[in-house]
Amino acid sequence: MPRLEKTQDLLRLAHEMQGTAVGISLPDIMERFEVSRRTAERMRDAVCGVFPQVEEFALGDGLKRWRIPSRTGMAVVPVTADELATLHLAAESLRQNQRIEQAKVVDGVVAKLRAVLAPDVLRRIEVDYDSLVEFEGLALRPGPRLRIPSEVMRDLRQAIVDNEQVRLHYRSRGNRAFSRLEVHPYGFLYGGRHYLVAFNPYVEVEDFRLFSLGDIEKVERTGVTFERADFDLEAYASQSFGVYQEEPLDVVWRVSPEFAADAKDYLFHPTQSFEPQPDGSLVVRFTAGGILEMCWHLFSWGGAIQVVEPPELVAEMRRQLRNVRDALPSRRKANGANPSQEAAAEDA
Repeated sequence: MPRLEKTQDLLRLAHEMQGTAVGISLPDIMERFEVSRRTAERMRDAVCGVFPQVEEFALGDGLKRWRIPSRTGMAVVPVTADELATLHLAAESLRQNQRIEQAKVVDGVVAKLRAVLAPDVLRRIEVDYDSLVEFEGLALRPGPRLRIPSEVMRDLRQAIVDNEQVRLHYRSRGNRAFSRLEVHPYGFLYGGRHYLVAFNPYVEVEDFRLFSLGDIEKVERTGVTFERADFDLEAYASQSFGVYQEEPLDVVWRVSPEFAADAKDYLFHPTQSFEPQPDGSLVVRFTAGGILEMCWHLFSWGGAIQVVEPPELVAEMRRQLRNVRDALPSRRKANGANPSQEAAAEDA
């Protein structure tokens, strides 16, 4: 089996070399196949030995790359029922999260794969495919399901590719005030809500801002191009616990011993570190903004996580708890308690 898996990896690498115009570098092989540099070199050499047509070139980034010209004939790697079912599940997940346009793209890929399969191959995998689709489902997640017009996503995506300034017809979620804003679109952040990340060039702002996709009523293409700044979307997102952008703070949580093992399986934040304690508890440290979203997440642990730092998060947790308490039906008249005494007890 190990030898067979290595053969499959080499076949996959060969097809990836043929399926790209920019080629495959050694770091690409190391990342995609989770191997050392030496193993990546051996895999590259093995493919080059079988396909002398392999081209070596560079793109100016200091890395050598290899590709197999598309004109080179290669046998098609069989598509499996499991692969088709996984793509179907991915499309359903995108649809559930209101990423409709991307779900349609995945559906299109599935349709194209099925179209190029030989009829006898398609018949063989059809039964397994139908079974996998039937038995693999997605649990519905509670939460907002804002409708995002397909033309909004289409125009924003094209504007991002073209580095084109757009005019947003935007309605603020808080006070529902309407505004028209001309911004430079850079990308999207997907979470409980989905956001456009855009640079606001107005003199009084001149900074990156988040715009809820569900609150964009219309997008106008202006035809005005902008020079894209050196912006890393992943680094921008990692500054926050969720999507809200705030000044990063050093966060320290203590997880109770009963839930320490569960917490170790969680990725709270890319900068996190774990410190097991003598009593069985677990200290979690990371640096991020987004205090309100941290509160929302901490509530889901039902008190199993104690906030140690920062004091701003402690204060916000107390404020959120008071808001929840105030929203509950009052028990003061029913039990005859003194209102000030009960409020003090609840605050404690």
